[in-house]
Amino acid sequence: MSSSAEERKTETIPEWKREEVAELVEFVESYDAVGVVDLTGIPSRQLQDMRRDLYGKAALRMSRNTLIQRALDEVDAGAEDLDEFVSGHVGLIGTDDNPFGLYKQLEASKTSAPIAAGEVAPNDIVIPEGDTGVDPGPFVGELQQVGADARIQEGSIQVLSDSHVLDAGEVVSNELAGVLGELGIEPKEVGLDLRAVFADGVLFEPDELAIDVDEYRADVQSAAAAARNLSVNAAYPTARTAGTLLAKAAGDAKAVGLFAAIEDEELMPDLVARADAQLRSLAAAIDDDEALPEELRGVEAPAPEPAADEEDTEDAQSDDEDTEADADDTDDSDDDDGDGAEGLGAMFG
Repeated sequence: MSSSAEERKTETIPEWKREEVAELVEFVESYDAVGVVDLTGIPSRQLQDMRRDLYGKAALRMSRNTLIQRALDEVDAGAEDLDEFVSGHVGLIGTDDNPFGLYKQLEASKTSAPIAAGEVAPNDIVIPEGDTGVDPGPFVGELQQVGADARIQEGSIQVLSDSHVLDAGEVVSNELAGVLGELGIEPKEVGLDLRAVFADGVLFEPDELAIDVDEYRADVQSAAAAARNLSVNAAYPTARTAGTLLAKAAGDAKAVGLFAAIEDEELMPDLVARADAQLRSLAAAIDDDEALPEELRGVEAPAPEPAADEEDTEDAQSDDEDTEADADDTDDSDDDDGDGAEGLGAMFG
């Protein structure tokens, strides 16, 4: 434990502070995940709205920073690692959701807000092209003064092109704050900024929690499809691949039976159809109709048919309940494995 933490523990504190620390300790221990959120610049009314929106999902607890740090130290078990994030105007947030869900929820709850003179721009400020809706007057000069490409046209003040008027990190002037307010442009976001969260013995910072859920899901689906593809190609049976493997084996066995012209009850329709196709192909190649029986005169060569094993494998895959990505990858692998059997079938029609 740090020397500063020891000093906080050894100094004499009033009873009300002890009670406050005890309540904070209880708060930290009652949730699966506890974090530190930045409350800087959030008006009290909006803060109350945010607390109301969080009800049932997460709880916000504010106190003096020194008391928050003391409570984190008393909880121990790794929660004291949050100490370094307790500075400025902050509060504790507790939830039984996972840290990623908490971060996503807080980011989604942020709203745009006007920026005041003297504040630092959180990002580049651009006045967009278009009709301002303001009647001709001195406001056009104010726009031009802050760097906007503004003119009076068609009876109103218009911005002729997107105008970059301030870089991120620069201080907003009185003139720019007035112009933005008149146009209703709110260039900053107001919300609870998660500085860090502690859950399951691990400390997470925002950059570790800011993941693209759709991209992550796609990566998992791709990995699952690749694993299933490998299992099928390696003939490694699992609950997910047994059906496809059996279908492939049946298709391969059928291809061998057709190649060997085995007179099996299930193969006879295919053998007859193949013989008929070969006969029609031969008849179509003979130019002299007089040399052919009447029923074979003028016949055209039949279109090649897919191999039997390919048809069976596709039928089996249509019944598979795997994900779409999984099924797509497996179709590719099955087609590749069926090339040999398909080639054998092609040799005989």
